[in-house]
Amino acid sequence: MFSNITSAPAKQSVSETITILSGRLSSATLLEDRRAAILGLRSFAKEYPASVASGALRSLIGSLSKDGEDVDTVKVVLETLLMLFSPNQDSPEASEEIALWLADEFTQRQENITLLLDFLETNDFYSRLYSLQLLLAILSARTERTEICVFTAPLGISRLVAALDDRREAVRNEALTLLTYLTPSSPDIQKLVAFSNIFGRVFSIVAAEGGLSEGDRIVEDCLILLANLLRLNPSNQSLFREEGYIPQLARLVESTYHSGKGEEEIAHWAQEQSNRNIYALIAVIRLFLVPGAVGTSQNQAAFWQHGVLYHALQLAFSHDAEMSIRAEALTTCADIIRDNAKLQETFAQLQVPSVLETAPTTNGQNGKANGVPAVYVIDGLLDLTLSVPATQAFDLRLAACQCIKAYFFNHPDVRLHFLRRAIDGHASGVDETANVLTTLLRPANDSAPMDPYRHWFAAVITFHLVFENAEAKALAMSVTEGDAESGEEVVTSIQTITAHLVSGLARADDDRISVGYLMLLIGWLFEDLDGVNDFLGEGSNIQALAQEVVRHNASSVLVQGLCAMILGVVYEFSTKDSPISRSTLHSVLTSRMGRDKYIDSLTKLRSHPFMRNFEVIPQKSDGTGNQPDVYFDTTFVDFFKDNYSRIVRAIDRDPGIEIPVVTNGVQKGVSRELVDSLRSQVDEKERALQAALVDMASLEGKLGQEQADHRRTKEASAADLARIKSVNEAIQRNHEEEIKKIETQQRSKDEAHQKQLETIREEAKNATQAIHDEHAAKEAELQRQLDYVRKTTEAEVVRIQRRSEAEKADLRATISRLEVDLMKANRAKTEELHAAQEEFTAKLSAEQSKSKTADERCSELQKQLSQKDDELEESRAQLEEKEEQKSATQAELDDLLMVFGDLEEKVEKYKKRLIELGETVSDGEDNEDDDDDDEDAVDDDVD
Repeated sequence: MFSNITSAPAKQSVSETITILSGRLSSATLLEDRRAAILGLRSFAKEYPASVASGALRSLIGSLSKDGEDVDTVKVVLETLLMLFSPNQDSPEASEEIALWLADEFTQRQENITLLLDFLETNDFYSRLYSLQLLLAILSARTERTEICVFTAPLGISRLVAALDDRREAVRNEALTLLTYLTPSSPDIQKLVAFSNIFGRVFSIVAAEGGLSEGDRIVEDCLILLANLLRLNPSNQSLFREEGYIPQLARLVESTYHSGKGEEEIAHWAQEQSNRNIYALIAVIRLFLVPGAVGTSQNQAAFWQHGVLYHALQLAFSHDAEMSIRAEALTTCADIIRDNAKLQETFAQLQVPSVLETAPTTNGQNGKANGVPAVYVIDGLLDLTLSVPATQAFDLRLAACQCIKAYFFNHPDVRLHFLRRAIDGHASGVDETANVLTTLLRPANDSAPMDPYRHWFAAVITFHLVFENAEAKALAMSVTEGDAESGEEVVTSIQTITAHLVSGLARADDDRISVGYLMLLIGWLFEDLDGVNDFLGEGSNIQALAQEVVRHNASSVLVQGLCAMILGVVYEFSTKDSPISRSTLHSVLTSRMGRDKYIDSLTKLRSHPFMRNFEVIPQKSDGTGNQPDVYFDTTFVDFFKDNYSRIVRAIDRDPGIEIPVVTNGVQKGVSRELVDSLRSQVDEKERALQAALVDMASLEGKLGQEQADHRRTKEASAADLARIKSVNEAIQRNHEEEIKKIETQQRSKDEAHQKQLETIREEAKNATQAIHDEHAAKEAELQRQLDYVRKTTEAEVVRIQRRSEAEKADLRATISRLEVDLMKANRAKTEELHAAQEEFTAKLSAEQSKSKTADERCSELQKQLSQKDDELEESRAQLEEKEEQKSATQAELDDLLMVFGDLEEKVEKYKKRLIELGETVSDGEDNEDDDDDDEDAVDDDVD
């Protein structure tokens, strides 16, 4: 009988256990039971997320709403939901679809997201932390729908931003992360977050974390959040600027080179994080400087005013900062001054530490080198670009070159000033190392292999100086080499650069040098007829470049393509008056190079990855220590792609057709098409002139005939005119006489009318006076009547009021008297009714004792008496009800009296029945009847 006790219970499967726990969670009424079920589900969430979610997800979400005030339950529920979003990777149910399913359940109902946001209003640590983590998980799975839910939730964004004020770092950091992932793509959310005082909170967090140098990943996250809010958002940028946060950016930039650490050794990971923070700050600043964007000019002015540009320059020329950071800082400086004439003009006045000299000691207080001489920024940039041959510094040199180009971008005056300073420096021979013209015209052959980018940067800067600027081209072409007085040959700058190019190709110098020279020459000679003629002054240049194009063992497709392009440009803009005529040049090109080779070279250059994919290939050092693959300038690439088709077709153009070019308002070159067109126009005008002469002779004959007809017509018209004049004079005389008669008659009529008018006025005056008197009399009479009516009405009102008050008093007295009489009648009637009931009860007992001997005869009477008892009970109930309703109306009293009358009739019937049965009835009962009659009489009187 005890065998079943020792047997083991049946094991439950995981799915059954989860189903039981889910059912208990949904049906339990006690908080402890629900919490126990949630704890059980939490133990399965990591390993069996699909089973738990399918069975209990809605119950878990419902528990957040039902048990939201119990922090322990909320904590367990949120932990369970977080485990469902991040199950174990080796779980058999682990899948990315679970997160999507969970996120759908939350985002398809707005109140679920609002519920999580409501927990941010509590002070419980875990409720706030887990709610933020859960919102982040939902956002990662369903980004767009979560953004909509958070945006439409009441005070949703404000609550998230307010969480940044939490002093507990875990909650604050989680809120920062959530806002960072929430703001990259939605302009509406960006604006709402920005107008929640987010900028001040972010800078407070950065300061609390120790700034850029000492701050950890939180500082970087803060700057990423700022970047999300400011990227392509002019309204947020304007808000940032107007609320005065630009000075805080300036202070942060200043802190990057005034760290105050001196030579204190910094851990590698800390230095990396510091660099990442500085990168993020520079990226935030550059978001304000997008070319052509709304508000860029205002942002540039604000950065200049508050010293952001100055501090960025000091960071760029700091000897302690890393090369990459310095390069980014210089790029930022270029963005600040680009296309802003006022800043470009004042930029050259700034000073920076020299990059060519170092200090013997350092100052630990400000982190800058003591004793480093200061130089003007343009000189410093040129030194950095041309005189720092280190391969590791390429990005910094490229950024310095960008800054120089931004200095004179779209500003012709600054561009010419820079070029004149370069020419003067080249002519004087002072500081030849940092002069672009000296570098190009007098290169040191021993430095080319070691630093090819020195010539490349010089060529790029000069290319931007002369590009699409005829005055700058003419000014640069005036530079010559050689002293004519000493018997030396005078060579122009174009010929000198071309000679260096040809010699470099012969020596097989680095392609970067040749590409730099070729870019400069192509941009210089394009649409410059004088420059082309100067170039063609040395005929061997054409032979050398054509030979380079057709050379089979050429080292670079880039150089071959550019050589073909410069030959095409020279032919395109050559004339019959050029040193090598256009027809001769065309025959040389087709014979030495050939059309197919020309087009093939340009096609290969166009399809080369460095040209085709220039926009997507990073133009920077690859960090391997080798020379970077940077060959072209951005402006030249755009120029090449815009004019590629024209240059390809140039070789097919007839040598007899020249291309006219308008330079400084003056057209240069002759268009043969225009000459033919003008000649045909002249022929047409000659034919038209002959036809016009024939027409003119015909018209002269017609004119003579017309003149004769005109004379005859004139004579006839004169005779008619004389006759008409005589008739007109007679009519004029008659007209004057009639006018005089009419005037006389009119004067007499006017006098008569005047007399009548005076008479009428007198009569109207008298009638008006009579009417006025009559009106005054009537008005007085009406006033007297009105006064009489008013007095009579007032007396009548007083009399009526008095009479009403008297009637009211009489009515009150009557009501009081009736109420007293009614109370007395009720009291008397009640006493008499009690006495009658007592007498009737005694008599009934006597009659019952007498009727015992005659049961058979009195059975019917006993039934009637039983009915009578019921009626009496009912009467007693009614009487008790009447006693409770002493203040009842007179109508209720009448109803009670009617009931009493019915009872008396029944009693009379009973008496008669008793008499018929031989019973005797006492006189007291008759007296009772009389009393009842008296009461009825009294009631009638009351009525």
